[in-house]
Amino acid sequence: MFIPKKLKHRKHHRGDTKGQASAGNEIDFGQFALKATESSWVTARQIEAARRAMTRYVQRGGKIWIRVFADKPVTVHGNESPMGGGKGAVDHFVCVVKKGKILFEMDGVTKEQAKEAMRLASYKLPVKSKFLIKDHQD
Repeated sequence: MFIPKKLKHRKHHRGDTKGQASAGNEIDFGQFALKATESSWVTARQIEAARRAMTRYVQRGGKIWIRVFADKPVTVHGNESPMGGGKGAVDHFVCVVKKGKILFEMDGVTKEQAKEAMRLASYKLPVKSKFLIKDHQD
């Protein structure tokens, strides 16, 4: 799973997911891409599940770029813990994905293969997304 090696701060505020992605919203590496059409948190496990789905479908052919990284710690209190007692322990890591962010890119495969691989990956993610081709972006 993808987790950061080091953190500046062990526990983060939750923040919000309003607005559009201003960075990482264009295809930079591959020919095909999966772009988020809504905002949400994506966990490290979901990113890894999507990556595995794509890699398995293309039978380790082509090249896949992962354009998101889960670097925000999410804390959780134990069940039935009373109010107070501070902030809970870090449970997992998430990536804040805003609308318009490119999640994955792919190259070295046919358009049909890429589209199917991205479709399988999108089922593993909590955000709605669309398939893009570098020549004509929507």
